[in-house]
Amino acid sequence: GMIHDGESRFSINGKPIHHFLGTSTFSEYTVVHSGQVAKINPEAPLDKVCIVSCGLSTGLGATLNVAKPKKGQSVAVFGLGAVGLAAAEGARIAGASRIIGVDLNSKRFEEAKKFGV
Repeated sequence: GMIHDGESRFSINGKPIHHFLGTSTFSEYTVVHSGQVAKINPEAPLDKVCIVSCGLSTGLGATLNVAKPKKGQSVAVFGLGAVGLAAAEGARIAGASRIIGVDLNSKRFEEAKKFGV
């Protein structure tokens, strides 16, 4: 349900549909809290923006705004999916001297190298 009142904003035949994080990607129209909205530049290619989603801001923000690594420090990133790769990119931007990637899926390491891991 929604953050403030716990109510669902979706229904079918009068029955509420429970959704994830107060929104749904399969809705043509919806009502959301302003904190759940991000303005997208009209010139941005939507087929690329939808892939970025919240993974980029979550990983990058966690590194730059929470972990705040100093230039020259080592950083370990656990999980090399979208969020982990964005965290690695944040570490690279911050100037980490070594970015250590940890993931059970060995296929992710080649892509992670492009992000400085």
